Amino acid sequence: MADYTANLTVMTAAARKAARGLRRDFGEVENLLVSVKGVSDFVSKADIKAEQTIREELTRARPAYGWLGEESEPVEGSDPRRRWIVDPLDGTTNFLHGLPHWAISIAMEHKGEVVAGVIYDPIKDELFSAEKGGGAWMNGQRIRVSRRRDLSECLFATGIPFGAKKTLGRMTKDLIALMPACAGVRRLGSAALDLAYVAAGRYDGYWERELQPWDIAAGLVIVREAGGYVTDMDGGSDILGRGDLMVANPDVHPKLMKTVG
Repeated sequence: MADYTANLTVMTAAARKAARGLRRDFGEVENLLVSVKGVSDFVSKADIKAEQTIREELTRARPAYGWLGEESEPVEGSDPRRRWIVDPLDGTTNFLHGLPHWAISIAMEHKGEVVAGVIYDPIKDELFSAEKGGGAWMNGQRIRVSRRRDLSECLFATGIPFGAKKTLGRMTKDLIALMPACAGVRRLGSAALDLAYVAAGRYDGYWERELQPWDIAAGLVIVREAGGYVTDMDGGSDILGRGDLMVANPDVHPKLMKTVG
């Protein structure tokens, strides 16, 4: 079972506390879907409330750390080496439509490197966590990336551009190149859970463009600690800066890179 450090304990407690409110709000969203109330406004309030809960818990425990969250302005802490990177509700569109596939993502960054991460799926009660050098875990059980080697046997995840995103043409080319060569591609609507599922061996790889740091920060360390290979879409390491990534097990990553990179 995972030997939790103080930071992971704080992160897990914050995620679970925010989850209690989000589960209640998710039940209300399901009711709002058949009413005349403003569902989008309600979800926005749920998102903000969850971030406030997480921020209060983390700040109480580590008041000197900086902050980067989806729903609030960034804050530089009195300790410039460390900051939290938080998405209180990754998979908001799923949440909005009553789809039970969304998560809370909390990462800790030290000197520009993400060194700890927690991704919690409140509906399935699955908590993925990792700390640099300590392995990756799901509900206290060690997890590892898959061992598949042939693309023909691999299942991949991605995000299909929507709204104002600009990479739909590139993604279309990716799918045309990859889908005939693999066992399937899934788009479930939560980058955090896509990364967690690669770490757990449920997916063999995942790639996506036009992402924000809070979408993926926690998942990066979880995949690495599960034995996965993590790069940006050009094979480099500036993932949070560029906002794109490719992750897979070490055997599959170069093949995925050659196909869609």
